[in-house]
Amino acid sequence: MTDWTEQRVAARGWFESLRDAICAEFTAIEREAGSDAEFDYSAWDRTEADGSHGGGGVRGLIKGKVFEKAGVNVSTVEGRFSEEFAKSINGAGEDPRFFASGISLVAHMSNPHVPAVHMNTRFLVTTKAWFGGGADLNPPLPYAEDTDDFHARMQAACDAHNPDYHARFKAWADDYFYIPHRGVHRGVGGIFYDHLECTDQPTFDANFAFTQDVGRAFLDIFPALVRRRMAQEFTPADKHQQLVWRGRYAEFNLIHDRGTLFGLKTGGNIDAILMSLPPEAVWE
Repeated sequence: MTDWTEQRVAARGWFESLRDAICAEFTAIEREAGSDAEFDYSAWDRTEADGSHGGGGVRGLIKGKVFEKAGVNVSTVEGRFSEEFAKSINGAGEDPRFFASGISLVAHMSNPHVPAVHMNTRFLVTTKAWFGGGADLNPPLPYAEDTDDFHARMQAACDAHNPDYHARFKAWADDYFYIPHRGVHRGVGGIFYDHLECTDQPTFDANFAFTQDVGRAFLDIFPALVRRRMAQEFTPADKHQQLVWRGRYAEFNLIHDRGTLFGLKTGGNIDAILMSLPPEAVWE
């Protein structure tokens, strides 16, 4: 496995600082709504199969007036993949040792007019090193204005680094966030990217800068969408539609989501891994 010690520290520091900024913004929104809800932080440690320490993370969870359930997790783990799982990971087939650091966020909203959202960015090291992640909007009751603004902000982040990124990563999100057994997309999309490989310091710097801008773009646009819709009146029918949509969301995360699988296969914290599931849902 390659070393990348300084780069690992830099990536971890960014993910933790982004977590702090997002949690502060979500808490500020709760205050604007007259709520005193706070994030509850729970640290966890990971143990390798041989009993050695394998890193850990912090699960942040808020349940408030606006954010019915929002989880913002950071983790930094290392060790060895199982022989079978290593074959599915970039650069791990010949050497199962790995390092992974990242932030993962899912927000389920009280008001069905406010879109739910997912965001994740990460840095992984095996015999190769790369960044991946993205953000996607998941409205139970879509508004074209919100969808357009979200995509425009993600495009701006992409265009600042590579004119081809947005078309590629938007298409990747449309393909990835799809529920084949339902024949529907999970939401209205966003961007998804993986295997932005780092072969030296310049490529690390470029891919790290892009990943940082994805996080900044999310922090810029999503709170704006929340504030736009959070006081909007809704009906029991609107709420029911939200609960049906949440059932679809849960199906995707339990069957198809790579992050869920990665966390379970690497001995992550179960509560942190499954924080993406909605607090309430229905199936019809």
